[in-house]
Amino acid sequence: MQVIDNISATVKRQVEQRPWLDHLVRAGARFQSQRGDYFAAGITYFTVLSLFPLLMVAFSVAGFVLAGRPELLAELEASVVENIPGSFGDQINDLIDQAISSRGTVGVIGLLVGLYTGLGWIANLRAALTEQWDVKSPEKPWWLGKLSDLGALVGLGLAFVVSLGLSAIASSGLARKLLELVGADQLPGASVVLRVLSIALGLLASWAVFAWMIARLPREPVSLRSAMRAAALAAVAFEVFKFVAAIYLQMVLRSPAGATFGSIIGLMVFSYTTYRILLFATAWAATSAENEHAAAIAAPGAVVIRPRVVEHGMSTGAGAAYFGAGAIAALALVLFGKRR
Repeated sequence: MQVIDNISATVKRQVEQRPWLDHLVRAGARFQSQRGDYFAAGITYFTVLSLFPLLMVAFSVAGFVLAGRPELLAELEASVVENIPGSFGDQINDLIDQAISSRGTVGVIGLLVGLYTGLGWIANLRAALTEQWDVKSPEKPWWLGKLSDLGALVGLGLAFVVSLGLSAIASSGLARKLLELVGADQLPGASVVLRVLSIALGLLASWAVFAWMIARLPREPVSLRSAMRAAALAAVAFEVFKFVAAIYLQMVLRSPAGATFGSIIGLMVFSYTTYRILLFATAWAATSAENEHAAAIAAPGAVVIRPRVVEHGMSTGAGAAYFGAGAIAALALVLFGKRR
């Protein structure tokens, strides 16, 4: 027991001597106490649920494109017949024709269902992020809350657009074209520079999205400085996770079972891990020095001095007995005095 106490004291002393390690321990404790894993699983469910209306909208857009480009539709149907001969290929082509003919209805239903599931997703995400701050937000009218969630959803969409733009710049070869314009593409180390630039742009894209989510999605005001620091931690962890996940998926998808179920399982694992990274980064921001305030101690109330009267109850019999004893004692004193 003494050995365990000594080890605990040593570990505690080492943690206190390193501010970053102490911050990491406090962030982990906040993440666990505020049920970070539980919220990450819940948001993952709403994420998968929101994909179906998005697929409906995608099919609707593809239907409009194919309806306006008959040559693409003919090429697609010929490819289906070539790769899936027989009646099954004809059935798939019939389904494609039906999807194109009902593209408007599918698109409207997909947008309405997508709006409903999207509001549910953003509401749960905001609740999870707010939970990491360990505060109780005042309840708003439901319509005001939904309006706020809609604004947050639109803002998050714009943040994703910026992130996708930066990612597209990193992957489209724009940096290589710029090096070619200045004639530096053949210089030694040009490929290394391009690789480093691509990684930097990817980190910047992830950092922009995480910073916006940590700073703007919680229902409590968050300082932009702490959100930017936490977003940098989340961006690095996310990029490392993407690298490991890409290698893992390449190994899993080689098997028939992985090819069948690997995509949906991979999506769920990817979403769950991403949300855990986001929630832990939020816990990191919430436990930073500028955001941890000492709890206010309420002043004691005014001192009120009240006289207290204690009444001792006495029964009638006891009172009569005391009175009789007193009378006898007085009579005895009188008689004793006369004798003297």
